[in-house]
Amino acid sequence: MDQFDLENPLKNFHDVPCDAVSSLFLIESDHIPPPNYFQSLKASDFDISVRRDVISLISQLSCTFDPFLPYLAINYLDRFLANQGQPKPWTNKLLAISCFSLAAKMLKTEYSATDVQALMNHGDGSVIFETQTIQRMEALVLGALQWRMRSITPFSFIPFFSNLFMINDTALRQVLKDRASQIILKSQRDLKVLEFKPSIVAASALLYASHELFPFQYPCFLRAISDCSYVNKESVVQCYNVIEDTAREEYESVFNVNSSSDTPVNVLDEHFLSLESEKTNGTNAAPTTLIHEKDYKRRKITDYGSTVQFSHFH
Repeated sequence: MDQFDLENPLKNFHDVPCDAVSSLFLIESDHIPPPNYFQSLKASDFDISVRRDVISLISQLSCTFDPFLPYLAINYLDRFLANQGQPKPWTNKLLAISCFSLAAKMLKTEYSATDVQALMNHGDGSVIFETQTIQRMEALVLGALQWRMRSITPFSFIPFFSNLFMINDTALRQVLKDRASQIILKSQRDLKVLEFKPSIVAASALLYASHELFPFQYPCFLRAISDCSYVNKESVVQCYNVIEDTAREEYESVFNVNSSSDTPVNVLDEHFLSLESEKTNGTNAAPTTLIHEKDYKRRKITDYGSTVQFSHFH
């Protein structure tokens, strides 16, 4: 079996784009928890800390691996919880190991079961599960997944939506895809994202990334998504707002760290400073002094926090 690619879950995707794209949109709901899963997580009959704890354990196991591995493992976890309900507290570690193990096998990632368990236990003397025990739990997870391990995730739709933007520069297109992927990875832990289909999350993440990186081209990108027949525009608006909140928390965390150090502004900061300089030079405004870095960051947070108007959606 070929290595599973989150961006290309269907065979010959690039050879038959029309049929494959239609298939992706048709079957994506089979690879995510049902809508009532999000409602049950919010309800009092499900201890939300269970999901949070297992995700934390998966993150510990995956700290030295590709970030797509824990993303796939958490996808398996959510689909398992939606099917089986809340597990017993003592099975949290076993469930985390099993979801991690299945994701690693799908991505053909080599690992030592003993080493990853030791990493998770941090030498606290916790039990080391036998191979047969892990395999039995893996079988339970596979049953809950109905053996659909080639998950359709937001990454599956990144190539399709990014091509709609008609960015000719390969490097810039890759920068946009990379930033959208970062946003998708970051937002997975947010319960609110579970309300949306993978395609909606992908479209919203690309829109948010384009608003960050290419603000002048953003209206064109918004129109491209709006004109896509596969997209529910109201859902994109709602998902965009959720992603915006997640990204704002990310920026505030980074800025708080930078404000207490002498770390130079990063490339994205320089990009926005350049845009600010161009705007100033293009007007009749009186000369201004250089913006203090801290003041600039404060205004940048405000800019990202403002709600983007989706007036182009009709």
